[in-house]
Amino acid sequence: MDLVRISRTQYQLLLFLCYWFPVSLQRVETPPVEYAHSIRLDGDIILGGLFPVHSRGERGVPCGELKKEKGIHRLEAMLFAIDLINKDPELLPNVTLGARILDTCSRDTYALEQSLTFVQALIERDGSDVRCANGDQPIFAKPDKIVGVIGAAASSVSIMVANILRLFKIPQISYASTAPELSDNTRYDFFSRVVPPDSYQAQAMLDIVTAMGWNYVSTLASEGNYGESGVEAFVQISREMGGVCIAQSLKIPREPRPGEFDKIIRRLLETPNARAIIMFANEDDIRRVLDAAKRSNQTGHFLWVGSDSWGSKISPVIQQERVAEGAITILPKRATVEAFDRYFRSRSLSNNRRNVWFAEFWEENFGCKLGMHGKRPGSLKKCTGLEKVGRDSSYEQEGKVQFVMDAVYAMAHALHRMHRDYCFGYPGLCPRMSNINGKELLGYIRNVNFNGSAGTPVVFNQKGDAPGRYDIFQYQITNKSTAEYKVIGQWTNKLHLNVDAMRWRTGDPTLPASVCSVPCQMGERKKIVKGVPCCWHCERCEGYHFQASEFSCELCPYEQHPDRNRTGCIPIPIIKLEWHSAWAGIPVFIAVLGILATSFVVVTFVRYNDTPIVRASGREMSYVLLTGIFLCYAITFLMIATPSLAICSFRRVFLGLGMCFSYAALLTKTNRIHRIFEQGKKSVAAPRFISPASQLIITFSLISVQLLGVFVWFAVDPPHTVVDYGEQRTSNPEKARGVLKCDISDLSLICSLGYSILLMVTCTVYAIKTRGVPETFNEAKPIGFTMYTTCIIWLAFIPIFFGTAQSAERMYIQTTTLTISLSLSASVSLGMLYMPKVYVIIFHPEQNVPKRKRSFKAIVTAATMSGKLVQKGSDRPNGEVKTELCESMETNTSSTKTTYVSYSNHAI
Repeated sequence: MDLVRISRTQYQLLLFLCYWFPVSLQRVETPPVEYAHSIRLDGDIILGGLFPVHSRGERGVPCGELKKEKGIHRLEAMLFAIDLINKDPELLPNVTLGARILDTCSRDTYALEQSLTFVQALIERDGSDVRCANGDQPIFAKPDKIVGVIGAAASSVSIMVANILRLFKIPQISYASTAPELSDNTRYDFFSRVVPPDSYQAQAMLDIVTAMGWNYVSTLASEGNYGESGVEAFVQISREMGGVCIAQSLKIPREPRPGEFDKIIRRLLETPNARAIIMFANEDDIRRVLDAAKRSNQTGHFLWVGSDSWGSKISPVIQQERVAEGAITILPKRATVEAFDRYFRSRSLSNNRRNVWFAEFWEENFGCKLGMHGKRPGSLKKCTGLEKVGRDSSYEQEGKVQFVMDAVYAMAHALHRMHRDYCFGYPGLCPRMSNINGKELLGYIRNVNFNGSAGTPVVFNQKGDAPGRYDIFQYQITNKSTAEYKVIGQWTNKLHLNVDAMRWRTGDPTLPASVCSVPCQMGERKKIVKGVPCCWHCERCEGYHFQASEFSCELCPYEQHPDRNRTGCIPIPIIKLEWHSAWAGIPVFIAVLGILATSFVVVTFVRYNDTPIVRASGREMSYVLLTGIFLCYAITFLMIATPSLAICSFRRVFLGLGMCFSYAALLTKTNRIHRIFEQGKKSVAAPRFISPASQLIITFSLISVQLLGVFVWFAVDPPHTVVDYGEQRTSNPEKARGVLKCDISDLSLICSLGYSILLMVTCTVYAIKTRGVPETFNEAKPIGFTMYTTCIIWLAFIPIFFGTAQSAERMYIQTTTLTISLSLSASVSLGMLYMPKVYVIIFHPEQNVPKRKRSFKAIVTAATMSGKLVQKGSDRPNGEVKTELCESMETNTSSTKTTYVSYSNHAI
């Protein structure tokens, strides 16, 4: 008798199982054969099978109602596959496969108890066969040695069973368990599956959500390994890939209380923007969730995305068609096995006695009762045994039939290769394979590669998982009010979705939205809500900022402003003072009139150059002064002309030169008058430097100072043009303009005009000092009035010019103000100093005659007396001053006979 050695770990696990499952312990000690609860097929190699033949029982009962499709269809698929393999001369020749198939009752703890049957042969110490002396079948048969297990269906059941099977090194291939945690080779190293794990399914569902443009979803899972692991995989992948946020993750309890599903719907409605619901739930929970949504009058609100537990099943959507309309579901890619359809339709009570649950299926399927001991209570109809599947009842192949057959064939192909390697052509089972090593068999299982029942390759990766291949369905209601699942795409490591084939309840071809926040408009950035990257507030890029990216606004370069959509920057338009502008029209008009008037005066003076009035005006100084007046008018055209290197250079030269010419000449004149009369008070001798040549030298010396300053300015800061973007940089970027101008700052402008203003102020001081000289003998008073008026003009200019430094119209206002001030100053000088003379020359030529000569002392004395009398004038009656002045003049005239001053030669 052979003894099987068990490790210390195996022994401890056995003690644990015996403690929790006393019934199982009894079976281990004296294992009875309870064929009513299992199917046993004899063979050279025995495979185990785990199927949910019955649903979960209630109130302490382990098993409930029979599951026709998930239980019987799948179980018969394993039997059918074994039949095909045993008949195939190319696959395991001369080797017969047997089976021991158990019912899990859709409960993990019950499945664990049942699975102890698979390890009995490994625990049993007495390995000898039991034989009866009379040749009858023994009451207690020797337990079958299971080399591999097909199953289970539910992930929770597979996890529970895998823990004990790995301990005894029994390979396991599941046909329906998809929990991601079963991919953990460190815990479930003997587990494989012909269906892809939920991690692939979760990836496919995430790809669907992304393709639909949904980024804000909720998840709903049935409590248990399948639902919780599926949702966990979806959440994990969505976090790794980004772009999809989870609004809520809700769980459906195993034993939901009344009103639980209505509460779930209310919870989902707390985030109304998350319309897409990712569901990893069993079909019973799916049906009750849809029913609760219908009761809450939320038909059409939720966008259901169901896992393979929903797939293309009818049961979850019966009487819930409207609320389920538009649901997108996923199902491992499968095909109908027509050979199985023929096999199953041919099954009857007479030819299928090996299936111990087939009689129960018969009653359930045909709604009848088999004899007095039938298991269908309350049925009045008696089964005849002549009923036929598909004729007397509806029939549709269950979706996992293909995978059950693929799992059996995967085990068979692994055994076939092992037999080929171990037995070397030995017919039947060779001695080396009489005790198959589970770890070696696992290696052969992981290396199988054959075309399955659907024509697709059956392979396993290093974790024992099958590749992901899914069909994508949408539940649609057509115009004829018929509801059906339609294939809209597929997923094979990459999504292929036919969006045009999709239909929605509203009839609108546009895709429904499930987003937390609507996309921002152009020119707006997303401000992410903390902790929820799919929710944001839209903030417009203000001012001179543009939308640099989805989440940021950046400032445009200084010379640019945002475009109309604020998605980029464009150059700021460049402007200059145009000739047709009103700001230029008025100064130009004044300047043209001034130039014409000045030209007229110059022509008149040249023509009447030798007349007394022209000679008395000081011809040389008059022409210098008229040149300055002309330049003051002419500078207007340089200030308005388009800035260039030449224009900027001329501006620097002529900006202050016209005023310098004018006020240097006037200053020289007033200084001459002042010196003459001051000298006359001391002596009868004429002061020096009062000749015309001396006056020109003094004037041009003063002008040369201005030119010297300009040349220094040229050397220190060469002229050039600039575009000033700050002058008209308004709060509204669309109105921003760059101003093309010469690089002349306000300080440079003041420095350029400063010297001329100094000359003007000095000239004004001399005009005040010489205000007492009689107008009959000099030009002091006209010069004084000219300087007073000019000072008023420039005093008005300063606040206007500098007060508008921050104005958007600065260029226009300052240029216009400067040019008009220069033109007005020139006009005052021209009008007060020369227009009266021109008037006399043209209209009163009789007054343009030589005056009598008077002595220098007489003139000075007259001026002195005039000043004194004016001082006393306020205390005397009218007329007395004039009388005294006349007398004084006559006295001085009669007493002075020797020194004469010609008016024509020395008039001021």
